[in-house]
Amino acid sequence: MEKTIKAAQGFLVLLLVTVMVAAGIYALTQMKGAENSTRSLLIWFVVIDFIASFFLLLGLVVVQPNTSVVLTFFGKYVGTVKDNGLIFVNPLYTKQKVSLRLQSLESTKLKVNDKLGNPIEIAAVILWQIEDTYKVCFDVVNFSSYMTNQSEAALRHMASTCPYDSIEDENAAVTLRDGGEKVIQMLESELNERMFKAGIVIKEARISHLAYAPEIAQAMLQRQQATAIVAARSKIVEGAVGMVEMALDLLSQKQMVELDEERKAAMVSNLLVVLCGDRAASPVVNTGSLYQ
Repeated sequence: MEKTIKAAQGFLVLLLVTVMVAAGIYALTQMKGAENSTRSLLIWFVVIDFIASFFLLLGLVVVQPNTSVVLTFFGKYVGTVKDNGLIFVNPLYTKQKVSLRLQSLESTKLKVNDKLGNPIEIAAVILWQIEDTYKVCFDVVNFSSYMTNQSEAALRHMASTCPYDSIEDENAAVTLRDGGEKVIQMLESELNERMFKAGIVIKEARISHLAYAPEIAQAMLQRQQATAIVAARSKIVEGAVGMVEMALDLLSQKQMVELDEERKAAMVSNLLVVLCGDRAASPVVNTGSLYQ
């Protein structure tokens, strides 16, 4: 598990290194004209001074905002520093910087089969953030590749559990096209379950592309158009029947004309043709009798 530690401020160490370097340079200037014994001591002082300064500089680390540093000591996890600014840690620690900023991943267009077996294309945009630096660094080999592979696997699994739309499955509770927030919640839940092992949390996921595969897109478009036409015709017929019924009732109430059953049938037929036809009717004037 992640262990957050506090690190010492690095400005005092930086000031100390500056003083030590200045002292070493001053000692170098004093070598000229010094006795051999004194010169030997100055040389040792300069060497030790510069080595110590370099060693202290190795412990200075600059931590940017929303960035952390994972520290290990000869393979042993020490802790994670999340304090911003110039810090000082043990120079022997191995330091690995890990970004804690929000990152966005757009998956490639995946070709999968929906719940009914129809091939579809789907893609998603995922907003994610590192939450546990220990898991990111030590539980997975490459968390970036892990994130890409597992996000595509989660998207494939989610798409295979829902139909594309409700045309073939009218009783479907959730469809990919009309599911909206429910589909998003399913995708985020699937992603968080897979990313928990890597210390990554999913902040938001959205479907960025959803369509039938090219080989069936034209057929599915024709099916949708046919369904829409049937639905529209049903409404037209329902309205036409109501209008015919109203016309017959009004003629009967006002006693404008006496119609037997055969004439009623002819009138109903003519009215339905006029009202349900997709083209304008061409009237024909009948100058004779219905029976001639």
